[in-house]
Amino acid sequence: MPLTMTKQGETCRIVRIGGNDKVRRHLENLGFAVGTEVTVVSRVSGSFIVNVKGSRVALGKELVSKIFI
Repeated sequence: MPLTMTKQGETCRIVRIGGNDKVRRHLENLGFAVGTEVTVVSRVSGSFIVNVKGSRVALGKELVSKIFI
């Protein structure tokens, strides 16, 4: 299921990154890789703040929908 389906405060493990090569590379450069744990810190108006590898990253709903847990 996509990361957009999780609740605030929930920690999950990434099983797949979708999208084209450019999107996958961008997310991997931000620290989102298969097997990595992520925590949804905040969900506000379609924007997400996600904790990944000790850093907080703000992403729009379109990019978050490419991350599958």
